Amino acid sequence: MNDLAKVRNIGISAHIDSGKTTLTERILFYTDRIHAIHDVKGKDGVGAKMDSMELEKERGITIQSAATSCTWRNHTVNIIDTPGHVDFTIEVERALRVLDGAVLVLCSVGGVQSQSITVDRQMTRYKVPRVAFINKCDRTGANPERVTAQLRKKLNHNAVMMQIPIGLEADLEGVVDLVTMKALYFDGANGEIVRVEEVPVSLRGQAENKREEMLDAVSMFSEELMEAILEGTPTEEMIREAVRRGTLSLELTPVFLGSAYKNKAVQPLLDAVTDYLPGPLDIENTALDLAQDEKEIRLPCGVDDPLVCLAFKLEDGRYGQLTYIRTYQGTLKKGDTIINSRNGRKVKVGRLVRMHADEMEDIEVSPAGDIVALFGVDCASGDTFTAPGVSFSMTSMHVPNPVISLAVQPKDHKAQDNMGKALNRFSKEDPTFKTHVDAETGETIISGMGELHLEVYLERMRREYGAEVEAGAPQVAYRETITRKAEFNYTHKKQTGGAGQFGRVAGYMEPLEDGDYEFVSKITGGSIPTEYIPSLDKGFRKCLKKGSLASFPLTGVRLVVDDGASHSVDSSDNAFQAAAKGAFREAYAKSAPVLLEPVMKVVVEGPSEFQGAIMGGLSQRRGIISGTYEEGTYTVIEAEVPLAEMFGYSTVLRSATQGKAEFTMEFASYRTLPKSLTDEVIKGADEKRKTSAA
Repeated sequence: MNDLAKVRNIGISAHIDSGKTTLTERILFYTDRIHAIHDVKGKDGVGAKMDSMELEKERGITIQSAATSCTWRNHTVNIIDTPGHVDFTIEVERALRVLDGAVLVLCSVGGVQSQSITVDRQMTRYKVPRVAFINKCDRTGANPERVTAQLRKKLNHNAVMMQIPIGLEADLEGVVDLVTMKALYFDGANGEIVRVEEVPVSLRGQAENKREEMLDAVSMFSEELMEAILEGTPTEEMIREAVRRGTLSLELTPVFLGSAYKNKAVQPLLDAVTDYLPGPLDIENTALDLAQDEKEIRLPCGVDDPLVCLAFKLEDGRYGQLTYIRTYQGTLKKGDTIINSRNGRKVKVGRLVRMHADEMEDIEVSPAGDIVALFGVDCASGDTFTAPGVSFSMTSMHVPNPVISLAVQPKDHKAQDNMGKALNRFSKEDPTFKTHVDAETGETIISGMGELHLEVYLERMRREYGAEVEAGAPQVAYRETITRKAEFNYTHKKQTGGAGQFGRVAGYMEPLEDGDYEFVSKITGGSIPTEYIPSLDKGFRKCLKKGSLASFPLTGVRLVVDDGASHSVDSSDNAFQAAAKGAFREAYAKSAPVLLEPVMKVVVEGPSEFQGAIMGGLSQRRGIISGTYEEGTYTVIEAEVPLAEMFGYSTVLRSATQGKAEFTMEFASYRTLPKSLTDEVIKGADEKRKTSAA
């Protein structure tokens, strides 16, 4: 138990290009896990340790989250470095699902950006306590005070600066620690020597003021500290205890600053991780007891309790499937037999490893609170494993729906086999990557979170599987919905030789404000026998897969059944499923169906001189500008634009701004497609149907 108090499971998350992977590289260096520093877009061609995939090194972005562990001040720190790009959002979701704490990295120039908000929302969803690290304080335009103010205003954090910088931009020398009131400098070739000095005279006044502000904020979490401040005797221990309490309750975000690239102030951040972020014992984890009708129970996180662990990420390694596991209670040992609570299958733990990016070391045991990996275990992402006799299941993570599709065609027979293997593996690894064969056209369709997402998988297909494929034009994931209430009263009657089929169903269909589908039975007096009610639900669900408007899936539909009739001999499960399908078709035609299109939240950052060109370009794409603000010489424009209009936007933006602007995009919501465009989409769907029929 004492050891568990010295374990930290943390994630490093942020907006694209905030320096997450660079920061992780420095942490590994200072904790002696690596002995040389390599940069993300390094000239030496090696690339950062945590970006082990060739594609990651080439593009200079993180695609897959990578796990590692290191030791700092006698604490074991398990780290997951996550991607910043919203197309790989599932990597962040599943990392935060199993982590106890996180470091939110912010750029001292860019501040709180669109994806900082997304990542923060994900942390809030899983109640993950966090510390903020304002990186890149060596860059021109760095302003940590402004970024802290944005944390308060944009993210509603009670953000408190724990340090002030000694110099900024090119003059960044170190930081003043407001808890100890000492100046910290980072000497040596890679900033590995921490030199502690008195606070420079020129900064004393500012440091005193900032310390007062900090004490004022953190004393809210400790009466003992409040009294000590009044008496003028607060100790460093009291301050740290109060900051920790505030951080764990999610009511305080301590803010640290530095420059990972210039090797400044990474060690104090590591101290903060061990001082302020929670260990496994500080977090309340719950599971559902399948034996007690999914009753929620608390997991005590004891090493001697029955084993409960969650498979949160799968990877196809060189030696078969690699399954990343977080142990929540009990101890997982090599050679143990464990049960998959989803299907009840027994699994033998053959090989247990601790990950260090793409390297691994064999271990014998994994106690509660640990993050490790298993080999050769066949399971799905989100499965719970338990000791025999325990029927617990952990709640799974939030998985967003894909918004974009592509048709892929193998070039030859060999490519077809390899493509099948690749698609099977990718869809198992990544719950946001979906694949299916179109029943009408026979084409293989892949779906994902954005153009980059699918582009990366196509490239991986070619490199890792040698599957040469041709991709069609991107397809938008439209949806169909209804706009008014419509009644149905349908009788399914079929009389052939032998037993016939009979089922009558009556009720109405109406728009559902929140959610995809809801089935309500208001049958009284047994007009439809109870055993056939699920058959109606099943029949209706089948109709939701393809609307009659343009063959897209349906959403936002409530179906209410309030009357019907059955026959003692001819009624059956199949008869009522068929009745439900007929009733659905009858009502759908009268419900004024419309098409919905995915609308994206787009944030464009570029020099102020191009503001007009950027806004004009977004308006031409049916975009609605929701806000603009200045960030130094840059303008940030926020807009909501239909996904269908965003294909090829990066090339257009580059040419309109001489390559000086960049944009990020994430799914916002579904909106009604304008009538003129609806007709075009329906016409296209009809032509596709005719072509496949021919």
